Amino acid sequence: MKAHDGMYIDGAWRPAGTRDTIEVVNPADEQVIGRVPAGNALDVDTAVRAARAALPGWAATPPAERAARLAALRDVLVARKDEIAETVTAELGSPLKFSQAVHAGAPIAVAGSYAELAATYAFEEKVGNSVVHHEPVGVVGAITPWNYPLHQIVAKVAPALAAGCTIVLKPAEDTPLTAQLFAEAVHEAGVPAGVFNLVTGLGPVAGQALAEHPGVDLVSFTGSTAVGRRIGATAGAAVKRVALELGGKSANVILPSADLAKAVNVGVANVMSNSGQTCSAWTRMLVHRDHYDEAVSLAAEAAAKYGDRIGPVVNAKQQERVRGYIDKGVAEGARLVAGGPEAPREQGYFVSPTVFAEVTEEMTIAQEEIFGPVLSILRYEDEDDALRIANGTVYGLAGAVWAGDEAEAVAFARRMDTGQVDINGGRFNPLAPFGGYKQSGVGRELGAHGLAEYLQTKSLQF
Repeated sequence: MKAHDGMYIDGAWRPAGTRDTIEVVNPADEQVIGRVPAGNALDVDTAVRAARAALPGWAATPPAERAARLAALRDVLVARKDEIAETVTAELGSPLKFSQAVHAGAPIAVAGSYAELAATYAFEEKVGNSVVHHEPVGVVGAITPWNYPLHQIVAKVAPALAAGCTIVLKPAEDTPLTAQLFAEAVHEAGVPAGVFNLVTGLGPVAGQALAEHPGVDLVSFTGSTAVGRRIGATAGAAVKRVALELGGKSANVILPSADLAKAVNVGVANVMSNSGQTCSAWTRMLVHRDHYDEAVSLAAEAAAKYGDRIGPVVNAKQQERVRGYIDKGVAEGARLVAGGPEAPREQGYFVSPTVFAEVTEEMTIAQEEIFGPVLSILRYEDEDDALRIANGTVYGLAGAVWAGDEAEAVAFARRMDTGQVDINGGRFNPLAPFGGYKQSGVGRELGAHGLAEYLQTKSLQF
């Protein structure tokens, strides 16, 4: 798609308040593929004012009509799914097949789920002698990351629209073309002017202006825990709602009764997909001491097959960050069994699929989020030891448990301090709540729980 040189505000593409631009770079070949405006506080203010003006009308729109607009949006995304995939591949570097299946497929499913929820959700309920109304929070400021550029947008915009909120989106500066394509889809779907607004720009400028704006009632942010803390502090000072989906360091626990080969191969695939740039990736594989050596051998073999099958990481800074963690893993005594810090190609921001063995729980690579194709394999002595290691980080976003008996896996998963656990390779469910414990965030996305984040209650007593 061709990049727009303006902002989508109040139902039209409008000139930016600055001539500054952001270069969009293809991470596979390091070539500039477009430029978008680097919005400032004036652009954000214009967008928030448009959202505020549109709020009364959209909030009063019957849920069935909001559902119809969301269904129309889903249909536009379906019609443009090939363009979506090609755009994500161009600015994120994701292999085209993965972009088609996940980067285009997941947001289409999520948009469809909210079209159905908007039509069926109980926005009014009787509780004793009261009637409780679930009303929109107001104007939402959404700040989204680059790793799943369209999915993260839809996971915020769709429930906000279903709830009757209006929204201003500030997408990641690395993947703004996908956000512009989404704005085109919103327009084509007939969403009223001002209900959805897009401001491209840098996080410290446009993102901060959006989080601080007094006209924003709720800030929804997905990204690093460090930035999430600052946004949470800003929102707290203004007594406004906040939803934070932050970092993760998820454990993939393989119990002795599990199908080891399947658990290891699926676990490696989970870490390597999207070049490891997934906050819920199972980057710590926990294996019983009796099966450890076999698991390491299987993981190294599986990782080697991904050498030419994964894309680059998003930019040069991220490449250096991931390679730095690999160097630190070696320096702290972990053993490389696949990959390493050397760039596998001369051009592009590629990182070799990397597997570490002999990782201990206090090592940096076992505690900090790397956000690259790097897997750490840890040994445990018994089930209690596995649980202690699995829960032994500041994060609690996701995880996995494998066992020969499903009930055994469920019993272990119930003891994990994490928001979502896959049992024996469980599938993605767009209706299930997604979000973290501890420093992995506040609030939930997806399904009815995700819709509830954008609602506030009013009780009428009779």
